[in-house]
Order: sequence, then C-alpha cells, then structure tokens
Amino acid sequence: MSGAHPDPARVAELKAREDAAFVAARPRSQELWAAGQGVMPNGVPMSWLRTSYDHPPLFIESAEGSRLRDVDGHEYADFNIADMSMFTGYGPAPVVEAVSRQVARGSQYLLPTEDSIWVAGELGRRYGLPLWQFTLAATSANTEVIRIARSLTGREKVLFFDGKYHGHFDDVLVELEGDHLVPEEAGLPHDVTERTLVVPFNDLASLWQALASREVAVVITEPALTNNVGLLMPDAGFHDSLRELTRNAGTLLAYDETHTQVVGPGGLARMWGLAPDFVTVGKSIAAGIPLGAYGMTEEVAAVLQRPGGRDDTKPQVAVGGTLFGNPVSMAAARAAMSEVLTDGAYAHSQRLGTRLADGLSGVVTEAGLPWTTHRFWPRSGVSFSPAPPRNAVEATTVLDVPLRRLMRVYLANRGVWDAIIGAGPTCSVAATDEDVDAYVAAFGELVGELGVG
Repeated sequence: MSGAHPDPARVAELKAREDAAFVAARPRSQELWAAGQGVMPNGVPMSWLRTSYDHPPLFIESAEGSRLRDVDGHEYADFNIADMSMFTGYGPAPVVEAVSRQVARGSQYLLPTEDSIWVAGELGRRYGLPLWQFTLAATSANTEVIRIARSLTGREKVLFFDGKYHGHFDDVLVELEGDHLVPEEAGLPHDVTERTLVVPFNDLASLWQALASREVAVVITEPALTNNVGLLMPDAGFHDSLRELTRNAGTLLAYDETHTQVVGPGGLARMWGLAPDFVTVGKSIAAGIPLGAYGMTEEVAAVLQRPGGRDDTKPQVAVGGTLFGNPVSMAAARAAMSEVLTDGAYAHSQRLGTRLADGLSGVVTEAGLPWTTHRFWPRSGVSFSPAPPRNAVEATTVLDVPLRRLMRVYLANRGVWDAIIGAGPTCSVAATDEDVDAYVAAFGELVGELGVG
C-alpha cells in the first residue's frame, strides 16, 4: 500500500477502540465531568474545553516541566503546551518565586510598578518597536490595535487573511465562504462582515485589490499562519510586498506573534527583519499568567500620548482595563523573559523541534505515505499532502479530520498529549529528548497499525 492514504474504515475502527480505552482508563475525569455538568454548560469552565477535542474532557491534577498529570494518575509528555501558552514549561522556578513574592506584596494596585518599565523595554529590545502597552490577553491587544488604527486613519475596515485566528472578538470572527464573507459563530452583530475584509494568504493580487479602496485601517496577520489551519508559510517576498502595499494604501500593518514568538527572542519579526507598525504578543510571554501586550512605532503611539493627563482635550482612544498591566503579570513576564525564555532555552527547543521533525519524517518515509513534514523551529508536524499548503483552502482540503482525531486520542492513550491543529506539536523549553522520542514512537506505532507501510 506504499503511497496510499490510510483506509477510512481502519481509521474508524481504531478510533472506536482508542476512545473506549480513553474513557475506561479515566473514571475520575468522568466523575468530575458529570459533576461539572450540574454547574457549568458542557461541564467545563469554558466551552473550548469541550469543543477542542471530540473525546470527553480530561481533568488535570498538576503539571511540572514538560509533563501533565491527570486526576486518574496518567502522565503525559505535553506537546500542546496549553495551546502554546506554556512554552516556558510548567512551574518554572523563577516565575513561581516572582509571582509568589508579588502576590504577598499585593496582586493589584491600579498603579504602575517598576517591573512594567523593564518588561516594556525588553519587549522593545526583542521586537524592535519602542513603545508598549499591556492587556490581559492577545485578544485584547489585537482589539486595542484596531481601535488605535481606526483613530489614526479615520477608517473603519480591518483586513485579515483566510485561515487566521487573532482572538475572540467581533471584527475577527468573520470567514470566507466561497467568495463572500460570513460570521464564524453565533451571537455576532448582523453587520459584523461590513467592517472586515478577508483575502487568501499569499495572494498579493487580492490583497492589493482589497487595499485599493483606501478604506482599510489596518492589516493584522501572523508572519506565518499557525493558529487555525496548521502551518502556512509565506511565499518568498510576500512580507516585503505586504509592507509596500500597506504603505502605498495608507494602511497600518500589525503582526500577531502570539504563537510565532516561540521561534526565538523577538519572534519572526526579528528573525525575518520585518517592519510593522504594531506587534502583538501574549500567552507564553508571562509563563501562562494572563498577559497580552502590543508594541508600536513612535508615530503610532502619538495618538495615545496625553501630556495634559486627565484634562487633555484630545479625544481618548478606547483602550485600557482595570487589571491591565497588573503587578503579578508584570512580575511573571520579567521573570520569564529574564530567566526562562533565554537564548539558550530557545536553542534547546529548536534542537528538539528538529529531532521531532526528523523522527516524523522517518516514519512517513518508511511507510511510503504521501505526507509532508513541516519544520518551524520548535514546532513540527505532518500535513496529509505531498506538498505544504499555501493557503487556507488548500489546508482545509487536505486535512483528514477523522485521522487527526484518531492521532490525538491514540497518542493520549500512550502518554503523549498531542496538539490541537493550531498549536503544533511544539517542543517547549522544558521538553526533553525522551519526550520527543515518546511522540515519535507513538506516532510510528499508529502508522504501523494503520497498515499503510
């Protein structure tokens, strides 16, 4: 069967077997889920914890380093790392110490602390933008970037690339369906599509056509799309053209590095020498303590400057929140960036990412499967196609959902917590060679059971 895709009937057979094993081995998780359904919709504190996976939710007891431990005593090498938010690994000592110390001193003041100056300065050093503001999540950072861009340009519309994910707020929850825009989920305003444009990634002609009306305030994109459809890499020259087209149209440009920041200090903006007006980050930058941040050029930041303080007569941009920039988040971010997310730690995770990709590629090649292994520094994975997809339509077309679901539960039953599609698998800075070898071994066992070799 060399060169053949797995038989769907065999995939379904293995999935039924693995689902049954997953449930049978986790009675305490089942008990907690049943109790949760009496007090929370879906039995979980956030709906994603039910909809991200098709098997019953897993309840966690603790985590340390690169490992999760569930309430039934099972341990997992974690390659999902809480959807990239725990790239630092679990419980890094410097962050634990800094947060504990700050909570004892006060968890909230609604006043600035010295740590905020250090964190803003370090983000500026890493990402090359001089001025920063803080939120509690990257979603809020992207929301504030849009408001600043609208204030600066006097324009309403925002442009994204198909296959994106930049948070859970109205303007971004719009997608292409054929050749027209539709809301992605229920509960959104009826006119949400009127403020948003979506074009295919790597399609410069469609981008220019959308910008030509000079109605777009800002383009927001990941430097490489990673957060919704697997991994989409930019074509050669794409970012140079993106920057030129936005400038010619009077449109601002924002890079969302919330996921791509794991490639190294300063993310892809630094690695590829990009020149945006904004950068947004979140998740792992404070080791999973809630924090979002956005950096700006001095020209952009001028709209926020208020020399007259509260009595300044200039209209105020709608940004800010009571818990934004709180001392616990600042202490966590300072400890994470100064002592955990170091150059050496990034190099370690990159080496493991290469080890993982080499292992996956070996399994795929030996089985004669027409699949591609992607390499994205600490993040590796498999696309079910002979060439990497270039846009969301291609990525969706080649995604075998039943097979992807089988992979997740199969690996979970063998002590490996695999990624949702938007997160990898990714090697954290706490991951080990043994973790990577466990992933490759479980993946190889699955391919062997599929009978495609």
